[in-house]
Amino acid sequence: MNRRAFLKKTAQAALIGLGGTGPFLQGCASKKDFDLLVKDGLVYDGLGGKPVSADIAVAHDSIVSIGKIRNNRAKWVIEARNLAVSPGFIDVHDHTDVSLLVSPRAESAIRQGITTLVSGNCGSSPFPIAPAILEEEKENMKKIYGLEMSWTDMKGFLARLEESGMALNYATLVGHGSIRGAIVGFSDRPPTPEELELMKSAVEEHIRDGAFGLSTGLEYAPGSFAQPDEIVELCRVASQLGCVYATHMRDEGDRLLESLDESVAAARQSGVKLQVSHLKVAYRPNWSKIDEALQRIERARRDGVDIFCDRYPYIAGSTGLSLYFPMWAKEGTTGDFLNRLKDPALDSKIRSHVAEQEKKLGSWDNVLLSSVISKKNRHFQGKSVLEAAKESGKEAYDFMRDLLIEERAQVGMITFMMKEENLKKILAHPLVGVGCDGSAVAPYGPLSRGKPHPRNYGTFPRVLGKYVREEKVCSPEEMIKKMTSIPAARFGFERRGAIKPGHYADLVIFDPEHIADRATWTDPHQYPVGVEYVIVNGQVVIEQGEHTGVLKGRILRKKV
Repeated sequence: MNRRAFLKKTAQAALIGLGGTGPFLQGCASKKDFDLLVKDGLVYDGLGGKPVSADIAVAHDSIVSIGKIRNNRAKWVIEARNLAVSPGFIDVHDHTDVSLLVSPRAESAIRQGITTLVSGNCGSSPFPIAPAILEEEKENMKKIYGLEMSWTDMKGFLARLEESGMALNYATLVGHGSIRGAIVGFSDRPPTPEELELMKSAVEEHIRDGAFGLSTGLEYAPGSFAQPDEIVELCRVASQLGCVYATHMRDEGDRLLESLDESVAAARQSGVKLQVSHLKVAYRPNWSKIDEALQRIERARRDGVDIFCDRYPYIAGSTGLSLYFPMWAKEGTTGDFLNRLKDPALDSKIRSHVAEQEKKLGSWDNVLLSSVISKKNRHFQGKSVLEAAKESGKEAYDFMRDLLIEERAQVGMITFMMKEENLKKILAHPLVGVGCDGSAVAPYGPLSRGKPHPRNYGTFPRVLGKYVREEKVCSPEEMIKKMTSIPAARFGFERRGAIKPGHYADLVIFDPEHIADRATWTDPHQYPVGVEYVIVNGQVVIEQGEHTGVLKGRILRKKV
């Protein structure tokens, strides 16, 4: 008998015993102790304990009992024999935000077993919106997603999310780049003393309104224009309110170690909890720096810095193609950047900078074009820059420049720049957890465009399947702890991240022998396998691998 048949038979038998004749899921609620019973699963508590066979009873939105529990005490029984039961996974490095308005089902995230997202990373949150780019943002939202943008601040955005509903829980940081753009603008200059005070006030206001901390994207304009002392001042505000500082460091390649030192210094001087985003060692000449980087992280921890990191399980990163163009060229608005690309007087200077990037990459064949906006250029998606340039009859630089101009800089890329052995070391490290560094997408509708990084679909199943089950980089209980209770404690998610009575019933039930990612570089829009059930706030969202359409996720807000 398959599990679906077993579920139905169990529920029907319970109903018959109680005189019930209604459809599945209905019953005599007054005679049932629990809404849901997860039966005979191999339970990982999320706290690092060895798994045990147990039943988990859920009433309303919470776990109420763990042990040996009779089936007839629950309205609904999920048979979890031979399956692992874990706290729902927490994706600490997410960029979903607006995608949840496009598709509240959060398909690619919830099907991985993710029950809570932490968005607003890399210095970019969908609030506050700088007046200088408001109209451009509205136009992009309409063109890309068909959305009418109705907010300019965090309160408005979160209200819009709550109105539309969502399949999982959503928490957010406030982006330093967003705040800087709104207050200082997009110029390469330090804030005035008055502007710095306004920025500090903005960080505090957002946290008091529910943000869980501050993020920076120091490799991207306008965050890249900030000097270390500016970051320290803002981190002091986050620290005083018990929050996290998550940073996409200034450099993850040639100046990796210096950037790591800068991040640690900001945490040490401010006292803030430090989250190093997507820890990596980029480009072959730098791969040997991995051991020194990990040693510096360990030393910082020993010296009292509250540091943790996250990483996705792939050797390619993904961001915008404009990354490989000089920072000075990106000062100001998108229009300013495009005008510089068109300026013949600047051509040789920009071309020279991009040539240096090619040397680090080895070849433009290591960069795949993942997304564009216009129909005209969509045939380039999934092709390398080198392949697309040859197809266009252009040199690589000329092709990239022209493509950025045509697409108004909205060109996504995937870059192969990391080493597999380094990835294993990073994932195995006790101070490194897991984050997708992607956003919720789907194989249908507006979120199906392009050839996105497979991490959007496969991060958590790939970690558990390839790197825990097959490569054995660490034990399942240790990795699950790094996916659940550790991030819950660091960000301050109350009653989440562990399987304990009184905790919210965010659960994932998966097949430990078969859980795996299926998304590939050329065919990324594929759901993983092995995730059988996902439960959010006591409600079943994924049932035998299929989405139920339930939208009972919640906005999580920092309590100050």
